[in-house]
Amino acid sequence: MGYRQHLVRSLLAIREQGGVPLADGTTLWPELVLAGRNEAKLRDIADRHGLTEVTTDLDAALARDDVSIYFDAQVTSEREKAIGLAIAAGKHIYTEKPTSTTLSGAIELARAADAAGVKHGVVQDKLFLPGLRKLRRLVEGGFFGRILSVRGEFGYWVFEGDWQAAQRPSWNYRSADGGGITVDMFPHWHYVLEQIIAPVRAVTAHITTHIGERWDESGSAYEATADDAAYGIFELEGGIVAQINSSWAVRVHRDELVEFQVDGTEGSAVAGLRGCRIQHRATTPKPVWNPDLPVTESFRDQWQEVPDNEEFDNGFKAQWEMFLRHVAEDAPYTWDLWAGARGVQLAELGLQSAREGRRIEVPSL
Repeated sequence: MGYRQHLVRSLLAIREQGGVPLADGTTLWPELVLAGRNEAKLRDIADRHGLTEVTTDLDAALARDDVSIYFDAQVTSEREKAIGLAIAAGKHIYTEKPTSTTLSGAIELARAADAAGVKHGVVQDKLFLPGLRKLRRLVEGGFFGRILSVRGEFGYWVFEGDWQAAQRPSWNYRSADGGGITVDMFPHWHYVLEQIIAPVRAVTAHITTHIGERWDESGSAYEATADDAAYGIFELEGGIVAQINSSWAVRVHRDELVEFQVDGTEGSAVAGLRGCRIQHRATTPKPVWNPDLPVTESFRDQWQEVPDNEEFDNGFKAQWEMFLRHVAEDAPYTWDLWAGARGVQLAELGLQSAREGRRIEVPSL
């Protein structure tokens, strides 16, 4: 994610297009310092893309006057400490989520950033996906009437790593390293629901580890101590009910790796990463339940595709440009460390709900 989406498809793509044009007619050009733990890997990436600045000394990088923004896409367990150092050094903060492994840690980062007077933002990439932008367009246009419910399906089969290499790093399946699908995906579902549908008011979750043994990058077996599936019911403002299944132990039988169905009194929509299909009240067929006869109609063919109507840039790149303008000229930017903390809060409450087997209300931060 850090390499493909944030470096190659965002920052390097911004450089390739000539920078970010600002309101005063000037252009912002991002100069990059690659920081990490493995200098050889950093050098390889830098050489591959014509970059020169790499370091394994984060403290030294943060001490530089010519470094103004710290971006974090490392393992979750290391994020809070590194962001805290960057805030103390007076750097603006842009970060992947979750911002911390605990709500208290996420709140402390938001408070520290506010106190330091630095600008801060959290990646909320799914809001910029074409499918969800079309869904937002439908909501804002009143297409659904009164929204009743949301159904979400996310996930795919992540290979265990024994006879086929896993598609995700092994730390995702170790709780000590900040792994787990709940802490990974519930923050996503929080901002998707909050920003497109309605704020989350309560959560009930069942969380489990379906695959208990996996094999790491060196081929060694290890115990999967983090959850790989989370089944959540989210009660939203206005009486809307959202059910979202998240799993790395499910085989895909849908058009995209994530899909949301929104049903309302006037119409319904199914949105994925890129596509969005609708069925209006006036064109809704009249299904009749008859299990004694084979189905003769194609239910999918009864839906209409929502047109693009605009050019959709890479979502990560679009959000990077927004944050860079926010830093350079104080342009509006909504998704700060407090938004990140609310996502961590929902994940923490989901885990608590699963442990205690009960519904939990979401208090305001």
